[in-house]
Amino acid sequence: MDSRSLARFRTLALSALSAGAAGSVGLTLYAGRGNSFRLLTAIFVVWVLSPFGALLFADKVSKSWAAAARATLYIVMFIIACGSLMAYTLRVLRPPRAQAAFVFVMLPPASWAFIAIVVGAAMIVSRRQNRPA
Repeated sequence: MDSRSLARFRTLALSALSAGAAGSVGLTLYAGRGNSFRLLTAIFVVWVLSPFGALLFADKVSKSWAAAARATLYIVMFIIACGSLMAYTLRVLRPPRAQAAFVFVMLPPASWAFIAIVVGAAMIVSRRQNRPA
């Protein structure tokens, strides 16, 4: 992938990530609309945003990464954005009878693990491929 295509892909990934973060926060606030504890709602918002923040940080430090590792990061941005929106939308549309906050509690650490595994593996593979023989 050439640098121009990678730059376009990055722009699209960052747009998707922004939309995913905004939508996730909106759905979190909507799901917690009956909660009178504002501090708890604020904590949930920060928790839900944490994978998006991690991906933004990874984007900032990825300038020196191999193109394949950066492309993988951008793909992960799309997956996290779309996956979060789908999970939170399903939770809002079909609220469970018990453990109502389960999705909002468990999806961020699952996203963190997914990010670490996939991007970490891509970095390892790209380093091995770029190592002199």
